[in-house]
Amino acid sequence: MKEKVRIGLYGYGKAARLHAQAVRDSGTGELVAVCGRNRERRNAFAAQWGIASRDEPDEMVRQDRVEALIVSTPHPRHHDHVMASLRAGAHVLVEKPMALTTLQCDDMITAAAGGGKILSVVSQRRWFPACQRIRAAIDEGKIGKPVLAQLTILGWRDKAYYDSDPWRGTWETEGGGILINQAPHQIDLMHWFMGPSEEVQGFWDNVNHPYIEVEDSAVAAVRFKNGGLGSVLVSNSQKPGIYAKVHIHGDAAWSVGVQTDGGAMFVAGMSGMAEPPLNDLWTIPGEKELLETCRAEDEAFFKTIDPTVYFFTRQIEDFCLAIREGRKPLCTGEDGRETVRFIETLLRTGKPQTAVPPPP
Repeated sequence: MKEKVRIGLYGYGKAARLHAQAVRDSGTGELVAVCGRNRERRNAFAAQWGIASRDEPDEMVRQDRVEALIVSTPHPRHHDHVMASLRAGAHVLVEKPMALTTLQCDDMITAAAGGGKILSVVSQRRWFPACQRIRAAIDEGKIGKPVLAQLTILGWRDKAYYDSDPWRGTWETEGGGILINQAPHQIDLMHWFMGPSEEVQGFWDNVNHPYIEVEDSAVAAVRFKNGGLGSVLVSNSQKPGIYAKVHIHGDAAWSVGVQTDGGAMFVAGMSGMAEPPLNDLWTIPGEKELLETCRAEDEAFFKTIDPTVYFFTRQIEDFCLAIREGRKPLCTGEDGRETVRFIETLLRTGKPQTAVPPPP
C-alpha cells in the first residue's frame, strides 16, 4: 500500500483510546482527527493524541482529508453516527454491535453501497490465531461440513460496571444486556464458522442483577441455513467470569474449538485480557498433537503483545487495505447485520420470568 489511509475517530471514550493506539501501531492507517459532541473531552483527547478536534464528521473530511472513520461511540448511537459519517463521504469501521435493529443495519448497508463506501464492523477476535486455524480447517474440508455449533459464555458484570456509564442496563438506553453488549463477538464467530442462521428459538432472563432491567443470561437453539444445528448459552452471572468458547463439529465426526476468553472478561478501556485465546478442542486425524503445540505457541505469543490492542490493529490494517485495494473487508456490514438479526430474533422469542421485557 503506497499511502496510509487518513483516519478519524467518532468518539473519545474507553474504546476510542484502544482504537487510537491500534491505528498508530498499524502500518496502513494515520490518525488525524476526532469528533464528538462534548468539546471539552474531545479537545483533551485530541491534545493527548496530537490530532485535530472537530464537531462533525463532514468537518474532518473537508478540513483534515479524513478518508475513513472508526465509530466507537455507545452502540445505541451507532446508526446515527455511521449514517452521518457515510453522508460525509467516509468509509466506516463501526464498533460492535453494528446497531440495535436490523432495520438500522439495512439503512447503513444501503447508504454505504449507494456512496461506494466500505462498511465494516469491529470483530477483532477473527484475528485470534486460534480462530484463524478453525476457519482454515473448515475451508480445507478437514472436518467435513460444519453441522453442529456450541457457543458458551460464562462471564460476570458487577454493579460498578453498570454504573460506569449512565446508558448501561436499560432497554431504552442500552437496548439489551449480555446479548447486545458482551456476546456479539462469539455470535459473529459462530456465524463465520457455520454461515447464517435460519431459525432461532430461546429464552432469556435476569438471573442475579436486580439493579438492571435487561437480560443477564440467555439460551437458544439454532438452525443454520446450511442445515446445521447450534446451541447457545450466554450469561454474565458467574463470578469472576469462567470462559467464553465456540466449538464446531463437522459431519466427518471431527471437531474444533476455541476458548476466546478465560477468567474475568475483557472490558474495553477498563481491563485487559486475563488469558490467551486458545484452541481447546481439536480432534482432526493426524493433527491431535497440534493442540498442545498451538497452545504453547499462542501462550508464548500472548506474552509478547498487548492483546487488548494488537487484534484491533490487525483488523484496522485489513480495513485500510480493503479501501486501497477496492475489496471487501474480512468482516462486512452484512456480517454485522447477521449478528444483530440473531440477537433481535432471540429477544423477541424469549419469555422472561423476572427481567423487564423489552419495548414492543
